[in-house]
Amino acid sequence: MNRHPRRWWILAVLCLCVWILVMDNTVLNLAAPVIMDELGARSDDIQWIINAYALAFAGLLLTAGSLSDRYGRRRLLVLGMTVFGLASVAASLAAEPWHLVGARALMGVGAAMLMPSTLSILVGVFDEDERRKAFAAWSAAAMFGLIIGPLIGGAILETAHWGAIFLVNVPVAVLSIAVVLVLVPESKGPARRLDPVGVALSTTGMVALVYCVVSVPHTGWSALPVRLALGLAVVTLVGFALWERRVPHPLLPMALLRNPRFVGASLTVGLVVFGSGALLLVLSQYLQFVRGSGPMDSGVALMPYVAASVAGNVVGGALGKRGSNQALIGVGFGGMSLGFVLLGFLDGSGGSWFLVSGLVTMGFGAGLAGPAANAMLMGAVPGEHAGVGSALNDTVQQVGMALSVAVLGSALAWKYTAAMPASAPEAARESIAGALALGDPALAAAAKAAFIPGMTLTLVTGAACCVVAVLLAFGVLRVRAAE
Repeated sequence: MNRHPRRWWILAVLCLCVWILVMDNTVLNLAAPVIMDELGARSDDIQWIINAYALAFAGLLLTAGSLSDRYGRRRLLVLGMTVFGLASVAASLAAEPWHLVGARALMGVGAAMLMPSTLSILVGVFDEDERRKAFAAWSAAAMFGLIIGPLIGGAILETAHWGAIFLVNVPVAVLSIAVVLVLVPESKGPARRLDPVGVALSTTGMVALVYCVVSVPHTGWSALPVRLALGLAVVTLVGFALWERRVPHPLLPMALLRNPRFVGASLTVGLVVFGSGALLLVLSQYLQFVRGSGPMDSGVALMPYVAASVAGNVVGGALGKRGSNQALIGVGFGGMSLGFVLLGFLDGSGGSWFLVSGLVTMGFGAGLAGPAANAMLMGAVPGEHAGVGSALNDTVQQVGMALSVAVLGSALAWKYTAAMPASAPEAARESIAGALALGDPALAAAAKAAFIPGMTLTLVTGAACCVVAVLLAFGVLRVRAAE
């Protein structure tokens, strides 16, 4: 078997690229209060600073994946990291909120260019028998970035200017570009013509869809911009599907959407991402507002998830040689469902045992299932379409994450408001942060008690999504144990 001699070094730099993308977004959420204070940003400015990245990232993923297949995956990765690094410098120098919005949008463009290439390059340099280990490391790097962000961000914000949270990206970008140019081989699919109509329709549709989803928690479904965005998303995405069926060189090969393994794995992963996407947001609020932990302490409290996820990845990689992807996905997502149930026992008085056991169970389950789902999904993609297949996987997860935060975040807010006394001030009924800011001990106690039912609702939803994902794994993903 002809193995690539530098494959593990290549995997290390791909993991570094994924890690910095995930960590950067986590740190930004922590820095939002400081940015509001120093730049004079309003809450709607912060919303756009966060969402500008998501709009550009999700909107351009399919296009970037297709371009990587056509013009070279290493080339798009290097270009994407270059744009991401330069935009990070611009973000650190922002003097007005709109400067930061623009820089964050450019960072999203860079992330969209490089993210699909990480998985497609991984598939190209690893043989089937080692691919699960590589997927496990890739998934662990993303999860590590998600949890370590508050720790690094807290340390930076306590000792340096807020712009330093973006400057951290620069040396990582420079190192990644240098190593990629030296170690990573170029790969691409067969030469094909670009599909400009498909690019325009997919980008417009995805940007409109993500705009709709991220705006709902702040404006509601009845707001005119949301309705217009939803209508535009439906029209352009339906138009995109119809166009792709007739064009000779489609941006998105329709054969992928007729592959039951690819579609089944995508739906399964999308369901779990929707169920768990808002989890860290909810738990961070619980730890900081209900239990009174600081940002760094909250990050430390969530570390068992990372440790268990890494352990699950190692075990899943070993079992994957003897078992089926279907079994690992089913058992892993079943474990995640149990983890949600354990977290559902958390209350305002503490419950550290349930927190740790729930995070460990959920993390181990995610570690088992994640690499198997990625292996199944990417294994169903022909090599010439690895970039766009990876991009479609990333798009499903990004939309699932955005929907999770929008829908489950709105459900949490609704349940919280319903549980608050009708006589409470409007600010206290809108959010637990507003209630605690008023400085009334009785009102604070009522807010903490009201937060628990809303959190429980999101956890029950997450458990249900994981159960449905397990049913899909054993019902739709009919994979032989030998695969």
